[in-house]
Amino acid sequence: MFSDTRRQLQNLTKESLKIFDGLTLPDLLIDVPADKQNGEFSCNVALQLSRLLKKSPLIIAKQILPRLQVLLNASLLNKQIAKIEIKAPGFINFYLSAEGFYHVLYDVFQQKDNYGRSDFGTKTRFCLEFVSANPTGPLTVAHGRQAAVGDTLANILEAVGFNVTREYWVNDSGNQINILGRSIKVRAQQILGQDAPLFEDAYQGDYIRVMAQEIIDQHRIKTAADLDKQPDAGLRKFGVDYLMTMIKKDLKDFGVEFKSWPLSSDFEKPEAIKSALEQIKDKNKDSIYEHDGALWFRSTLWGDDKDRVIRKSDGSNTYFLPDIVYHKDKFARGFRRIVNILGPDHHGYIPRLKAAAAALGRSKDDVDVLIVQLATIYRDGKEVSMSTRRGEFITLREVIDEVGRDAARFFFLMRQASAHLDFDLELAKKQSPENPVYYIQYAHARIHSIIRKADDELHWSPKTQDLKYLKQPEEIDLMRQIGFYPDILIGCAKTLEPFSLVRYLQEVAAAFHKFYDFCRVLDEDKEISVERLALIEATRVVLNNGLRLLGVSAPQKM
Repeated sequence: MFSDTRRQLQNLTKESLKIFDGLTLPDLLIDVPADKQNGEFSCNVALQLSRLLKKSPLIIAKQILPRLQVLLNASLLNKQIAKIEIKAPGFINFYLSAEGFYHVLYDVFQQKDNYGRSDFGTKTRFCLEFVSANPTGPLTVAHGRQAAVGDTLANILEAVGFNVTREYWVNDSGNQINILGRSIKVRAQQILGQDAPLFEDAYQGDYIRVMAQEIIDQHRIKTAADLDKQPDAGLRKFGVDYLMTMIKKDLKDFGVEFKSWPLSSDFEKPEAIKSALEQIKDKNKDSIYEHDGALWFRSTLWGDDKDRVIRKSDGSNTYFLPDIVYHKDKFARGFRRIVNILGPDHHGYIPRLKAAAAALGRSKDDVDVLIVQLATIYRDGKEVSMSTRRGEFITLREVIDEVGRDAARFFFLMRQASAHLDFDLELAKKQSPENPVYYIQYAHARIHSIIRKADDELHWSPKTQDLKYLKQPEEIDLMRQIGFYPDILIGCAKTLEPFSLVRYLQEVAAAFHKFYDFCRVLDEDKEISVERLALIEATRVVLNNGLRLLGVSAPQKM
């Protein structure tokens, strides 16, 4: 609701600036003040105009105010804005009336499960690639954090009107897959009694031994000679298929399902590579060149710090070449925005992927790369050491099994994706307000409990018009929080960062718990009770809608 109010205030303020005839006006924004004492909305246009008009911002704001007030009085917002006030050094602040806050509840009851949804994205086709873990082992906590961030972001983008495709790039070829196949074979040799030491880069987790035993059982292998008859390509394919089945199961149990699973091997086919390189050379013939026997992409033409090898002097392709072909395919499928969520060791990929987009004839801004930092797991106050190569790590499956899907998803989202995350397993399991996901879910369950009691005692129905009793500070604060929900989702979509929704839901839960402590919902006055019940039901709708986007349940009882 507040997004509509902001838009109308922006239009009215812009219209009021016509008093400065002939002046080229700056972009005008209506912001939310950090301190609610400064109103619900604020505009700094007077500060922006100060240099142009060579006047004090305070004087400019006082010039704007009379015309703005006239326009407001003649608008539909008149009853929803209690006052406009100028604050030093020149801010124009807007304060909602009680009627303005009541309209928040009217909107919630009108839209219900759709409250917060919008057409901001205008159905723009959006490809979100995330997780994309090499099928060389189970998903780790690092992959779990990427999965939580990516899936939640996709949910939010869909809620605000984007047409989103979730995509997982399956790296089914290359050196890591070769190592996987060799690792399985060595373990199989050991099981068959051969003296076969692990090589330096071998994967050492127990899952490799399990796969080796599976190969032996499936093919009824009795001796080392029988094992040698198995083609290396077959071992590699078995390993990839086995692990991808495991990965898909873990993701599904984590609430994450992908629409598309493209294979890297499809983008290494000669005809696909040839087509991509020809398209790039058609745009700029100097962008592909040979040097020292290798083939190079001149990515510096589009802002990269150095050119990139795409085919080595030995004739093998680098990982970047199929990536170029893959992104060409994404554009060919009609995606207007492409976002790749990658781990912290991929910062160098950002400028080269943007350069590839430009070389393919698109804008560099059509491709974004989000870096999700690692998560450190703590158990009993101690950091759990991890090494993927040695097979010493906490898997996503273990986290789900230990703390549950709700807590796992929520905790992975508790900091901005660009910041390192500490994940406390013991805190995630606590059934107390110390646990932030429990705190929010408990608010939702408590509201259900109150409403069930009201149903028995009052036989009430939500009052969706002519509210008049909700005027206590705690009631106003709760309505204020509810009103910001649609803007929170749009903000997450703009920044491609779901953390703001997590923080917002914590603030809504805190505002509700404070309201509940200070305001008796089931009051002796039935009219007051009915309005307060309407307020907490609107709160429940927002908590439910927000938790659903996080992929977290909203329980009715706890």
